[in-house]
Amino acid sequence: MSNIIGVILLCIGILFNLFGCLGLIRLPDVYNRLQSATKCVTLGTCSILISLLFFFGFSEIGIKALVAIPLLFFSTTVAAHALARGAYISGIGLDKRSIKDDYKGQVIEDQGDMEQ
Repeated sequence: MSNIIGVILLCIGILFNLFGCLGLIRLPDVYNRLQSATKCVTLGTCSILISLLFFFGFSEIGIKALVAIPLLFFSTTVAAHALARGAYISGIGLDKRSIKDDYKGQVIEDQGDMEQ
């Protein structure tokens, strides 16, 4: 039974990673691509790591997979935020099809705080 659950989680993880990679190719600007990379690929990789736990149990490999999940989750979200913020501050614009720019006011406030 645990092998079946492991295979299902592995297939789900591979699909999410595939969708994340397709998003990196198909989406129009850096901000949408970062969203695709962080959400889909993080969920896919965490699913693959959980499948390792079902395959190997609480052995050395399973414990390492459990430790890697929160590290992966927090590092990808922080890195994506830093990349998006750096891209916005350096002047990389949104796609013309983007409707709303919520970050514009925050960057202006932050630049005003740095000048003081």
